[in-house]
Amino acid sequence: MRKFELIVPCHFGLEAVLKKEIIDLGYEISNVTDGRVTFLGDAEAVCRANIFLRTAERVLIQIGRFHAETYDELFEKTKSLPWEEWIPENGKFWVTKAASVKSKLFSPSDIQSIMKKAMVERMKQSYHKEWFPEDEESFPLRVFLMKDEVTIGLDTTGDSLHKRGYRRLTAKAPIAENLAAALIMLTPWNKDRILVDPFCGSGTIPIEAAMMAAGIAPGAERNFTAQAWGHLIAKKQWYDAVDEAREGVNLQIDTDIQGYDADDDMIRISRENAKLAGVDGLIHFQKRDVAALSHAKKYGFLITNPPYGERLLEKEELSALYRTLGERYRNLDEWSLCMITSYEQAEKAIGRKADKNRKIYNGMMQTYYYQFMGAKPPKKPRERTMDVS
Repeated sequence: MRKFELIVPCHFGLEAVLKKEIIDLGYEISNVTDGRVTFLGDAEAVCRANIFLRTAERVLIQIGRFHAETYDELFEKTKSLPWEEWIPENGKFWVTKAASVKSKLFSPSDIQSIMKKAMVERMKQSYHKEWFPEDEESFPLRVFLMKDEVTIGLDTTGDSLHKRGYRRLTAKAPIAENLAAALIMLTPWNKDRILVDPFCGSGTIPIEAAMMAAGIAPGAERNFTAQAWGHLIAKKQWYDAVDEAREGVNLQIDTDIQGYDADDDMIRISRENAKLAGVDGLIHFQKRDVAALSHAKKYGFLITNPPYGERLLEKEELSALYRTLGERYRNLDEWSLCMITSYEQAEKAIGRKADKNRKIYNGMMQTYYYQFMGAKPPKKPRERTMDVS
């Protein structure tokens, strides 16, 4: 079976989480760079990566990689690639995004235009045609230039993988689903531990946690661009990957996952989104101000995306809000608090220095993921068995 070099972009700062996910799927990592992990896989890997990866943005098949410092070089080296092996003569093809860092070629629109022209010239030679209707399946391309090294990827995903399909309604400043999943995966939380989000907004963090607990693959119920590429990936491979995902679901589990928000509308939205995700029976949503945050049990997790003060609150109000969160956190027995924020005084307001602190880019905004860790719960004693021999 044909092997591909698969490029998987992610949020800057979360490469290690994505790398572990890919390894856990059974694939070999070939490269890790800022915001991208590359691995080797076949057509089945394309299907499984799109369906199972929780922290990825999309899955690209690497078509070519070369050095280019001039537009002539870019044109000729793009033209030399075997586009006819990927794109049928009626396929719609275009460079949907071009990104350039520390490269002599830096204009996205010029890069996109020149590469499209080069692809057309190659297709003319290959298909012996002067004009292409581009009226059938889509083949979007993404191009990265880093220090004059050009990497071209064919986008198998379409809409970003953070779009699971369950979030029809959102808060004013929602956290992306794949980022929410990564925040959870950066902690020792598992389905047997308590998880509370005291600023749940539209419910994304509790919903992602419940999906993990139930073994629900994030992409099992959505469509992907590459599903139309029958000449590259057989439909059976998509069906097999979806069957694998559905066989792994177990909704008959006990969980303690909760989402609180001070806004009635947010609680209503959270419940609707959880129902769409199929996990409404695993989460308890409740209208509750952070000042009323409490829980009787030990060793739980607060995992949250509190207001940053960029749009939702004035900076003066933030200190009081974070101080209240810190006070309520200190009243919880051996809990961990994990929060993503751009608020620079977060640790001071919480009242202690974070045990872990990771820089993460939430879109274009630089944020920090502060982790204040509680004690680990004691290991459960093993059940003793009676020897009746």
